[in-house]
Parts: sequence; C-alpha cells; structure tokens
Amino acid sequence: MGPTASGKTRLAFELCDHLNAEIISVDSALVYRGLNIGSAKPTAQELQRYPHRLVDIRDPANPYTAADFRRDALAAMADITAQGKVPLLVGGTMLYFKALLDGLVELPPIEPTIRASIERQAKTSGWPALHAELTQCDPETAANLHPNHSQRICRALEVYRGTGRPLSHWRRQQAEQAPPYRLLQIAVAPAERTLLHQRIEQRLTTMFASGFVDEVRQLYQRGDLDRNLPAIRAVGYRQVWEYLNGEISESDMQAKALAATRQLAKRQFTWLRKWPSLHWLLWKDAEESLLPALFEKLSDVDFPVDGLY
Repeated sequence: MGPTASGKTRLAFELCDHLNAEIISVDSALVYRGLNIGSAKPTAQELQRYPHRLVDIRDPANPYTAADFRRDALAAMADITAQGKVPLLVGGTMLYFKALLDGLVELPPIEPTIRASIERQAKTSGWPALHAELTQCDPETAANLHPNHSQRICRALEVYRGTGRPLSHWRRQQAEQAPPYRLLQIAVAPAERTLLHQRIEQRLTTMFASGFVDEVRQLYQRGDLDRNLPAIRAVGYRQVWEYLNGEISESDMQAKALAATRQLAKRQFTWLRKWPSLHWLLWKDAEESLLPALFEKLSDVDFPVDGLY
C-alpha cells in the first residue's frame, strides 16, 4: 500500500517476477471500465503479463462499495490460495484495505428522531451526563471515550437506543470477520515528500498529454453518468468533468487536478501513519529497485514465502 504515484505497481511487478503470486487491485478507480489514463491503470500488455483481479469489473454507472470490494477480494484470495499462489494486494484505497482487514457490519436503520432526542438531552443535561448514561448501557465503549466527546457519545447512544444492542456488540461482530490469512503489510513511499510531489506532477503531465481529457469526454458524452457517481468523483476525473461542463478553464482544470492529487496523497499518508503492523519501504530514487530492501525486510519478520529468492 502507499500514496498515489509512490511506485506500488512497479514494485508489485518486480515482486511477481520472484514470487508465485497474483495481484489483487485495491483501487477504487481501477474497478471501473473506461477509467484508464486518469487512474494510471496498467496497460493491456502489463495486465497480460501480470494478471490483476478486480480491474475493469464495473461500469462507471454502477457504483462499487467497500463491502463489494471485501466480498470480491476474499473470493479472489481464496481462489488464488487454492491454486498454490500468494495473493498480493496492491493499491492506495485505504478504506478498502480497512474493510478487508477489519470487516464490515451493517447496522439496522436508525430513526433520525433518536439522534435529535439525544442532542436535545445534551443541551439540557450536558454530554458528561449522557456519558454517564452510556456507562450504564455500554461500559466498554464509554471507557474509551472522554465525557465531552459529543459525536462519539451521541453515536454510541444512538446505536443502543435504535438497535437495543450496545455499539461494543456490533464491533465484536465486526472483529470476528478478520480474514483467515497471515498478513505482511508493506508501505511504499518516497523518503521526502517533495519527491512524491514531483512524481505526481510528472504523472499528471503525462496523463494529459496521453489523452486524459478525451477519455473523460467519452464518459461525459454517454449521457447516463453524472458527477455524483463515485467513478466521476475520482481525483482528476472530477476536475476534467467540470472543465467539459464549462465551469472552469483548461488551466484551472490542470491546477485543480494537481492540487486534488496532492490532497489525496496527504490523506493516504494520514491513514498510513496510524496503520498498525506496517513495514515501510522508503526510496530516494524512483528508478531504483526496492526489491533488495523488501527482501531484507522479509528476512527480519516471521513470514514464510516459499520460492521467493
């Protein structure tokens, strides 16, 4: 895993040359057909040499969710493992990784009036009083919350009053969904943030020169897509869509796409800094192979991978 333009795909290809593995894409844009240039999707030749699961599996008009990813990824992992191969999950959609590792539990619908009632009660009694109430019905959750953490106290009480079960119950159900695999988690990133910014700018320049606007124009002209769909909200696609809609100039489009991509990378770094059990591979030269550093990392952890070397 890693931020956009950090070299994840290149490392995955190199690793597949040394490991009996098959790649599973963990990218919320690569799932959509027709999103090729702007998503930095591997070329047809690359996909033939290094087959990817969960690429080009949805039409942009049909949204793909984290729950969809978890279901499909687990099925792909089981199939790859049954063939005696190692599932190699590669991408930067951290929500997908989290859904896969931590599970997803869908709560029953909760009436909005319950939240409104809690908020009225808080205005009268204060959040510490509601925290005390939460201690009675869900002591496990309350023990991890500050008495004035209004949002989380409200959510926990909302769940209890709306479902009859404490939030801790639902979280335990979620924890039981952990996938039955031994995991090695690697983060790929530049040693300095400026190096990543340079890579992002170079990639965007190449994308626009390769026909990115024409790619989005084909989607725009279909007539059945709109900016509220997850595929069109993807970084880069959203900005080109605004340009084609006459809302911004070409120069503004490119500037906004660059800013949005940098913001995406920043959000991805925020996820990764808090990620547990993560082994970092930092590079200073984008053209230098990370395999030696990865092999050294593997030698330091108890993670058997047959036939790697």
